[in-house]
Amino acid sequence: MDDYKKFENECKTIREDNKLLLRDFEALLKSSGLSKKVIENHLLNIEFYVNEYLLYEEATEAKDGVDAVDMFLGYWFIKKSMWASQASIKGNAASLKKFYAFMHEKGLIDTDDLADVKDTIKEGMPEWLATLKRYDDPSVDDVWQM
Repeated sequence: MDDYKKFENECKTIREDNKLLLRDFEALLKSSGLSKKVIENHLLNIEFYVNEYLLYEEATEAKDGVDAVDMFLGYWFIKKSMWASQASIKGNAASLKKFYAFMHEKGLIDTDDLADVKDTIKEGMPEWLATLKRYDDPSVDDVWQM
């Protein structure tokens, strides 16, 4: 089997696993009393993260995506998502915190991983928002330079 076919098969398996995770995550969100619109936003954000970003170059399972949050929100999302805005970055960060808390409750990630996600988001948010501002400013030559 060639490498691309192997990659596609791995992604297919992960997407099937992600369906179950997203179903369980949705049930948790519903039980927490959030509005239908908020639940839909969290699900769309996480579905995009686990089925687009984490499968973009490598077949990465959601539980292994803990270390990818910084690159996702600080670079990839800004560059690849036409809808990237301060609100969408903050919304994705909130969704990722909820999702990885859910993953922790299910025993799929450990306490240190959950703490790392929360710290990454807390520490990275100011720079991600500044990067987005530079990205949207046509007078800035090097968007990725601080």
